Amino acid sequence: MKVNKKFWIALVIFSLVGQVAWCVENMYLNVFIYKMFHASAQQISDMVAASAVTATVTTLLIGALSDKLGKRKAFICGGYILWGISICGFGLIRTELVGAAALCITLTIVLDCVMTFFGSSANDACFNAWLTDMTDRSNRGAVEGINAMMPLVAILVVFGGFMGFDLNKQESWTAIYYIIGGTVVVLGILGLFLIRDSRVDVSQNQNYFANIFYGFRLGVIRKNAMLYLGLLAFCVFNIAISVFMPYLILYYDVSLGMENYVFIMAPAIILAAIFTAFYGKAYDKFHFRKAVVPVMALLMMGFVVLYLFKNTALVFVGSLLMMCGYLAGMAVYGALLRDYTPANRSGQFQGLRIVGQVLIPGVIGPEIGAAVLKNADKILGDDGTESFIPNENIFLAALIAAVVACLVLIPVFKMLKKEKNHAL
Repeated sequence: MKVNKKFWIALVIFSLVGQVAWCVENMYLNVFIYKMFHASAQQISDMVAASAVTATVTTLLIGALSDKLGKRKAFICGGYILWGISICGFGLIRTELVGAAALCITLTIVLDCVMTFFGSSANDACFNAWLTDMTDRSNRGAVEGINAMMPLVAILVVFGGFMGFDLNKQESWTAIYYIIGGTVVVLGILGLFLIRDSRVDVSQNQNYFANIFYGFRLGVIRKNAMLYLGLLAFCVFNIAISVFMPYLILYYDVSLGMENYVFIMAPAIILAAIFTAFYGKAYDKFHFRKAVVPVMALLMMGFVVLYLFKNTALVFVGSLLMMCGYLAGMAVYGALLRDYTPANRSGQFQGLRIVGQVLIPGVIGPEIGAAVLKNADKILGDDGTESFIPNENIFLAALIAAVVACLVLIPVFKMLKKEKNHAL
């Protein structure tokens, strides 16, 4: 399937800006409530879990609705506009307006869920379904290579764009939320002129409520066994990522004392993004079985280096290996799931993808991380309150989860081999 220049432009900017917005949630909100309101590791874990549940339910509901209506564009553009407005709302959460820090944390978690509803409607449910609709097995690896590298490119954009801001000051956070939120709103408006709606056959998507649970039927699972087995492997992979990711910036900043950690992360992210863009094309040539093994090896080597060493140069090496494995892994797993998603039902199956990518990992991963950091050392702030210090044990726990993810790949490989032999 050939795609035009507008598709590639939409892919790059919607994926990038969407991930910039998710960066606020996945990494910056954690830092926000940690620095502004002295949140604990458990409170950070609770916020991640609440958002994961919201994202999953939203994607199931809106994905099925977009399939029934046969429309993606309206949900994408309208969702981005409302998503941006909700991000701006975080700028109003501060102690001088709200009061107690505990209430500020609660309001942040609630608004995070509201933001996630709009973001998941636009991005998780409909933008990702649109990508599946507009591609096929000849180009999905290349598309996923670009799509998968955007989360860390977004981190680079945010860190680079806001590195001059003092994150210990409320006014810095307010400016960040207004700038990012405003950018997302503008992109939603731009999408009205840029996105061409995909054609979805709505004849088999008449019963909306039945379609919400379509992917959970036993008959559908048996019929699409490869899709569900790949989703299981993807889920365990994301659990390994979710163990350390909510605490990564805090680890660099607080534990290692790297005030300019952006200069460590930026080169690693750039190199990992370039690697992933090329690696996605390799998937189109070699397919999942040959493509996934090297990225899992890179990921685990990165965890080992980050666990063993705190020297700046070796932290960079470990971060580079980890990021290459993470981004390329997202690309090859994502392409596998798109390859086995039933035609005209991509919206409904985005909910299942979120179950494996966000819900289960978002609940289990941070809880593992919080448990590992339960007895972590504390640091006393200027106001007399204590905050935990993330340590290298989060990478050891992530490594163990990654080993489990490799074990889950064994039945995936067996089924792929069986399919290949059957085709011959």
